[in-house]
Amino acid sequence: MKSTMMCLIALAGGSAMYAQNPLSAELKQQYNGAKRDITNSADRMPDADYSFKPAAGNTRTFGQIIGHTADIQLAVCAGAKGEQKRGNAEQTKSSKADLVAALKESFDYCDTVVDSLTDATAMQMVKMFGRDQSRLGTLYFDVIHNNEMYGQIVVYYRAKGMTPPSTADRANMGKKKE
Repeated sequence: MKSTMMCLIALAGGSAMYAQNPLSAELKQQYNGAKRDITNSADRMPDADYSFKPAAGNTRTFGQIIGHTADIQLAVCAGAKGEQKRGNAEQTKSSKADLVAALKESFDYCDTVVDSLTDATAMQMVKMFGRDQSRLGTLYFDVIHNNEMYGQIVVYYRAKGMTPPSTADRANMGKKKE
């Protein structure tokens, strides 16, 4: 009974927060979904496949996509925070361990920016890539970019005959683990 009551209180509190800050709550939900898909993708791709390219030419390796995602996310979230920060993982790192660490660092940094967002702070103007933009628009750019990168990641997974995490996890929902 006590745990049921605590659960109801937590749900009510979450609902109240969502009602007070619907714009920032929606952004946080989208950000966390993209974070889950990209993080799972980076973790599940074998180390040897970080150098994989699905086509010859000017195509990034899987590792470069992870590094690029970390670098851009760091810059965008820094802009939303009113700071300037640049990553260089795409150009300087190639091992899975180093790239996953850079990605985690970028998400850890971005988590603090996203978690502190309210609807009031979402409307504040910040500089992103030399122009004025709302903090909300800046962070939505991060979500959009992350989803674009995940779309590319899916191609790499499919080319390797692997099921992307978002599909694999959805297919495994509700199945009992042995």
